[in-house]
Amino acid sequence: MALINTEIKPFKASAFKNGEFIEVSNKDIEGKWAVFFFYPADFTFVCPTELADLADHYEELKSRGVEVFSVSTDTHFTHKAWHETSDTIGKISYAMIGDPTGEITRNFDVMREDQGLANRGTFVVDPDGVIQVMEITAEGVGRDAKELVRKIKAAQYVRDNPGQVCPAAWKEGEDTLAPSLDLVGKI
Repeated sequence: MALINTEIKPFKASAFKNGEFIEVSNKDIEGKWAVFFFYPADFTFVCPTELADLADHYEELKSRGVEVFSVSTDTHFTHKAWHETSDTIGKISYAMIGDPTGEITRNFDVMREDQGLANRGTFVVDPDGVIQVMEITAEGVGRDAKELVRKIKAAQYVRDNPGQVCPAAWKEGEDTLAPSLDLVGKI
């Protein structure tokens, strides 16, 4: 799982977004920030809570120039059915990618080969298509979109401010660090 600072692999897939089926590919994120949010399966338990939490932060992410793609090994048809039958999932307006062949899931190294399902994996991709943040959690551990937003803000700050780094629990507007020999042993 050494994907940090690597470029994502090309992909093309069908997705469900805003009542329509669309085609998405790596070309759609060129020059943009993106989140790929992998989850095991539609019509489950922890997954809808995570996807809804992410939906609650989608407008803020869009305002920061970040596009969101949820991904599971279900089809885009299944995503549509879930969207239409669940009030929780019905509020999602980001693209829900169907990956029934598992190609994208394998490209991000989150496939459970014995089950044909994705692990809970979150990847933040910069405008150059390079993975800057990744998080993998166990089956029963849901993710927090508020923390994801914080990490994206830090990644964007670091990209926009070469020579600066964000310390633990950094929040937008707080002090950052400029790594140097003078800081060694002083923090």
